[in-house]
Amino acid sequence: MDSTFFAIQVLNGLQYGLLLFLIASGLTLIFGIMGIINLAHGAMYMIGSYLAYDLTQRTGSFWLALALGVPIALLVGLVIERLFLDTLYQRDHLYQVLLTFGLILVLNEAQRIIWGSDVHSVPIPPILDGSIQLTDNLQYPVYRLFVGGVCLVVAGLIYWVMRYTRLGIVIRAGAVNRDMVEGVGINIRTLFTVIFSAGVGLAALAGMLSSPISSIYPGMGDGVLITCFVIVVIGGIGSVKGAFWSALLIGQVATFGPVLVPALASVIIYLVMAAVLLVKPRGLAA
Repeated sequence: MDSTFFAIQVLNGLQYGLLLFLIASGLTLIFGIMGIINLAHGAMYMIGSYLAYDLTQRTGSFWLALALGVPIALLVGLVIERLFLDTLYQRDHLYQVLLTFGLILVLNEAQRIIWGSDVHSVPIPPILDGSIQLTDNLQYPVYRLFVGGVCLVVAGLIYWVMRYTRLGIVIRAGAVNRDMVEGVGINIRTLFTVIFSAGVGLAALAGMLSSPISSIYPGMGDGVLITCFVIVVIGGIGSVKGAFWSALLIGQVATFGPVLVPALASVIIYLVMAAVLLVKPRGLAA
C-alpha cells in the first residue's frame, strides 16, 4: 500500500466516520437521555436521502433540497414523538422496541408507495463536481471534502450547544438524572420532543449529504442503524463526545478492513467493539 493510496483511504474513512457521527449523535442522545431504543433511526437516514432525491427533482437545486428537507425531517420527528412515543415513556422498553420496529415497517412501506422500489441517485452540485489532484494519476472528489467539512461544522455546533448553552446543560443533566431535571421545574416532555426531533433531523441530514455519493434504495438505513448502534456502544451511551471519537474509529476500520483483512470485512467492526468493551466496559467516554 503506497502512501498516496493510504492517504486517500484515510480521507475516505474520515469522511465516512463524520457522516456516521451525524446519525449516531442523535441516536445516542435519544437512547441515553430519553431511554428510547429507536430502531427506526436508520429509516430516518433513508427518508433523508429520498427527500434529497425528491426535492432536487422538484426544485432543480440540491441546495434548496437541503434547505427544505431538514425542516421537513424535524417536523416528522416532532409528529412521531408527540403521537407515538409520548405515551410510552413510563412503559417497559419492550413496548418502545415494538413501536419503533413497527415504524420501520411503516416508513419502509411509505417509501415504496411514494418513491417506488427503483434505485435512485442525486447529481453532485456543479460547483462541487470536481476533484483535487493528489498525484499525476490520482484525484480526490471535492464533494467528499465538502461533506466532511459540513459534518465537522455540525459536530462543532453540537459541541457548542452541549457545552455552552442552557439547553446543553439541561440535556447533560437529563442524561445523568432525569428525575432531578423534572424536580427543578424543567418540562422534560418538551425536552424529549426537542431531542428526538433533533436526532431525526441529524439522521436525515446525513442521508441528504450522502445522496450524491451513494445509491438511494429501499431499506438502505438498516445496515447504517446497526453500525451506529456499534458506535453508540463503543462511545458510551448518551455521550456525544464518545460517539464522535467512536465514529471516527469505526470509519477508519470500515474503510481499511476490507483492504487489509478482507476475510473479516463483515465482522471487523464487531471485533473492534468487543476489544474496546473488554478494556472499557462502559465505552470510551467512561
